[in-house]
Amino acid sequence: MDLREKKILIVGTGISGISAARLAARVSGGRAEIILFDSNEKLSAADIEEKLPEEIRAAIYTGKLPEEVKKRVDLVILSPGVPVDTEWMQSLKDRGIPVWGEVELAYRFAKGRLIAITGTNGKTTTTALTGQIMQDYMGEAFVVGNIGIPYTDIACDTTEHSVTVAEISSFQLETIHDFAPDVSAILNITPDHLNRHHTMENYVAVKKSIVRNQKKDSRCILNYDDAYTRAFGTSIPARPFYFSSSGKLEKGIYLEGDEIWLAEDGGPVKVMNIHEMKLLGRHNVENVMAAVAMTYSMGVPLANIVNTVKAFKAVEHRIEYVATKKGVDYYNDSKGTNPDAAIKGIQAMNRPTVLIGGGYDKDSEYDEWIQAFDGKVKWLVLLGQTRDKIAQCARKYGFTNIIMADGLEEAVAICAAKAVEGDAVLLSPACASWGMFPNYEVRGTLFKQYVANLEE
Repeated sequence: MDLREKKILIVGTGISGISAARLAARVSGGRAEIILFDSNEKLSAADIEEKLPEEIRAAIYTGKLPEEVKKRVDLVILSPGVPVDTEWMQSLKDRGIPVWGEVELAYRFAKGRLIAITGTNGKTTTTALTGQIMQDYMGEAFVVGNIGIPYTDIACDTTEHSVTVAEISSFQLETIHDFAPDVSAILNITPDHLNRHHTMENYVAVKKSIVRNQKKDSRCILNYDDAYTRAFGTSIPARPFYFSSSGKLEKGIYLEGDEIWLAEDGGPVKVMNIHEMKLLGRHNVENVMAAVAMTYSMGVPLANIVNTVKAFKAVEHRIEYVATKKGVDYYNDSKGTNPDAAIKGIQAMNRPTVLIGGGYDKDSEYDEWIQAFDGKVKWLVLLGQTRDKIAQCARKYGFTNIIMADGLEEAVAICAAKAVEGDAVLLSPACASWGMFPNYEVRGTLFKQYVANLEE
């Protein structure tokens, strides 16, 4: 779509919205009419205007968007945090107004090849590793998306020779239209964001949509051990390529003992021993296998892939070692924002653990998380909106070593008092950070600060 002379309504004025405004202004040569809207009544037009580059002129509305503005827009760009199923958004669709996300906007104007990664858990680590492999091999590679850098930020910097590696959330997939990766990956699907997607069926369908526009000669990397993604292989347009940490595959990448193997035409080839990795936990073995499969599909030699994997360290906030205080190791897994992710955090611990959990309620159930404690968790320190719900669930399974905290700093102090030499303290909340913190990054950073302040 030619954006010149178009009236473009951008809904949401966070990082994604402002980045979308910059790209829309740039690709239209400044000839698009940019309208920015944020439903937050506490924001002023001046607050939003401060975020915009001086060369961008935009009409700004907060609180409620006037009806006359809705009636004259040609295109809507929706930020990921804005629900797509509101009444007024549906009214725009009914009038035939295209509703894109920031990812769709970027895709329309980006060049080069694209790797897109989604899944309930493991996206950030897998995206970072995949991006690092591509950067090490070819130099001209961008890592974007839900990992922190909007796709729209770099769309105009891409070239015919570059590769973009994008972490794509379910919220972002709700607003794609032409978006078509050269290689995609769906790492796993477990219940999450049901307060937004309403049903598991909706959530699964949104995740699967990442492959909707792929061609027959493109490839989709799928988790064979996940019932949802295994089934996708029979009904997607792209060529499926599986990975498995639980059994040998005739074609795909799999774990056998402590060794990762890749089987395609010509029989299996050993990739590496998992003890050569710096990443902890079986879930990270799966993340590595997915990254190997994607980059191998993009033509990177296995030797180059393995060299990068061996040097790669855990991303911040994902089972990140923080410090050792009085013989106790502290780990920051603030990115464990749902029960399944938090299970991975517990499974990565190899010693008695004092666990910090709780936060914003996304309508999750915590039974499997509690059951995954498996005698490893000594104390559960709970905070946030979900603390009573989690405590009730834990007691149902006979776990009663529960302490309530009113804040994260207090929780860290409680953990320090309860842990003894040889133990671990793990922040892995199984819940989102909202309501107490702006995001999981702030939560993880504060945790690290509070740990640093503990006595040696």
